[in-house]
Formats: sequence, structure tokens, C-alpha cells
Amino acid sequence: MYIRTAFAAAGAALLLALTGCGSGTEDVSVTKSDAKPEPTPTTPSSTPEADSQTTFTIGETADIDDEPNNISYSATVIAYSQPVKGPQAPSEDLGGDVWATAEVKVCNVEGDTFTVSQFPWSLAYEDGTRVEVSGLNGGDLPKPEFPTNDVSVKPDRCVRGKIPFPVQSDIKPQYIVYAPDALGEPLEWTVPVP
Repeated sequence: MYIRTAFAAAGAALLLALTGCGSGTEDVSVTKSDAKPEPTPTTPSSTPEADSQTTFTIGETADIDDEPNNISYSATVIAYSQPVKGPQAPSEDLGGDVWATAEVKVCNVEGDTFTVSQFPWSLAYEDGTRVEVSGLNGGDLPKPEFPTNDVSVKPDRCVRGKIPFPVQSDIKPQYIVYAPDALGEPLEWTVPVP
């Protein structure tokens, strides 16, 4: 979420694709999975909505039960790296002087096929600043890349990859944020202080 105007419109369209037609967020629940990230999806735990969790540590999996859209899926931030080698330092237009990556994984545990992209992901800083994805892909950006365009995720399948962010070298984010429209309240993974 730190996108130029052209990417902002594309990001909004991609977010709508992830959430389907449902507009209610009251039937979406999030719980923490005790399992570490694995190549195969895990079954979400049946925790009451009152125990819904929205803040995680890197490596923890959020299990999301989106009843209105008939989807149970999981999201995990596997790692955060800053700086990382990119094709060249980000330009001033992108708002950073180095590249950072969040390696993430989204799995369709059960339900209908849905789409994912980089656009629901962002970095949040202690001062309230948000850095959005650049929308760039290919070239020398760190691999494997999480898709920038919508990619379908069938039941029992996952999508995993690195999302590049143009950041300032002298400060790290406080959280990596995942905020598709269906969640209502964003999920956050705390970035450890070095």
C-alpha cells in the first residue's frame, strides 16, 4: 500500500477481486495457527470470533474463515529483509533509497477459488507512514516474486513469494500489513527490532 496513482487504481480492482461480491465483514474470523509455514495448507482452528487475533509475529500463520465468500484460507509472513539487492536503488519517485522484501504465503484451505496479488500488502511505520507496493515485477527484483497480477488459488493450493517495497534505509517498519477488503480489520505481523 504506497502506490502511485496508476497502481492505486489497479490495486483497488485487485482487492475487489480477492474479496468477491460479499460486503459484510461481520462473518469473517481470524485465528492464529500453531503450525509453522509448510508447503501444504493447514486446517483452520475453530476459535470463537471473540478470540479473533489481528497481530502476529513473523512466521505465525493467520487462519481466516470468510463465510460470506465461502473461503477458508491462511496468510503467513515468512520473512522480512532490508536491504535487499534489486535491479538498482529505487528512484526518488518511488519514495525509497533501498529495497526491502516481505516473503509471504497465502493458502486456500477450503472453499471457492479466489485470487491473490501484492496489492493488499503494505508496510506500516511507527509514525503512521505507510509504504505501498511499487507494482513493479520482473528483471532483477528478488525471486521468487509474489504475483503482481491476480493469480487464482484453488482449494488445497498456495501462492508464495517475495514482495518488494521501496523503503528508506535508515528506518524499519513496525508492521507488515495484510488488508484485503473482506477482513474489515487488517492483519499485522510485527517486524523485529534489530
